[in-house]
Amino acid sequence: MELRRRALLLLLLSPGLCAALDPFSTFVFMGGAASAAYYYFNCRFQECCNKDWIPLDVKGLKADLREHLFGQHIAIDVIPKAIEGFLSNKDSRKPLTLSLHGWTGIGKNFVSKIIANSLYKNGMDSKYVHHFVTGYHFGIAEHTSKYKQQLQKWIRGNVTDCERSLFIFDEMDKMAPEVIDAIKPFLEYYNHLDGVSYRKAMFIFLSNAGGEKINEVVLNFWNLGRKREDIKWKDLNDILSLEVYNNKNSGFWHTNLIDKNLIDYFIPFLPLEYKHVVMCAKAEMRARHLKDVDEVAIKVAKEMVYFPKEQRIFSTKGCKSVAAKVDYWTTKL
Repeated sequence: MELRRRALLLLLLSPGLCAALDPFSTFVFMGGAASAAYYYFNCRFQECCNKDWIPLDVKGLKADLREHLFGQHIAIDVIPKAIEGFLSNKDSRKPLTLSLHGWTGIGKNFVSKIIANSLYKNGMDSKYVHHFVTGYHFGIAEHTSKYKQQLQKWIRGNVTDCERSLFIFDEMDKMAPEVIDAIKPFLEYYNHLDGVSYRKAMFIFLSNAGGEKINEVVLNFWNLGRKREDIKWKDLNDILSLEVYNNKNSGFWHTNLIDKNLIDYFIPFLPLEYKHVVMCAKAEMRARHLKDVDEVAIKVAKEMVYFPKEQRIFSTKGCKSVAAKVDYWTTKL
């Protein structure tokens, strides 16, 4: 990119240069400069696969996770380290693959958006960020064979266009194992696959699978009087991978992605407590510039359903219905 800019600058500042070149050299020089000029000005206004449009802001990612993600100390610690380590490795052997697990409403989708917003200038709207939802994109069982072919073609085409492509797959627990295994070749340790390298791409899988096991571990810590922050990634990583591999309803049941150790990180998302729901409600209200933040946040949190039923410790829906409840209480005030 810098060489092209210099060639363009040289052409603009040295009009006599072309006169000193033979006709063929002039043609080549002019063609290269024109190409550089087109590329430079085009990429100023349209998204291109370069650092201007893909800043890969890991520091911003760390800050946003700490500020906006509640109750997920493992994710806040592991995800930035995983991404930073991958991006700093100029000779990565395979694409980065993160698998985020836990119940609904506790931050998995939210985190994938934060990642996209930090790494890409246009965030989730970037043409290099590709978001698939199983129920929408792969929802008809009879079309499994077609989905496999389309998905492989889509991944190949987009990585060919930009090696720093990001693929987000939501509802992995609902995806047919055959479709999941169609992704396998792109996650392998290949230098190239039919002339295309996938080593700089990133894949994020979102799944509810393993949520029950995560909740069980967190509840055991609570019963023992230990803080949730005492739970370490190593306490859940192996348990989680085995759980989703052996669960027929996980989407990952006996899939080659786990067999071949192609998922780099299994990241647990913990069930949210009352205090975290209050934090979610406050964040929602501040984002809307609403008043009576503390009062409404408490009302919202008290209305949520919690488990176990007797102790009412963890929110069954996380923060998923917080926005709707904020609508209700701010209308009543």
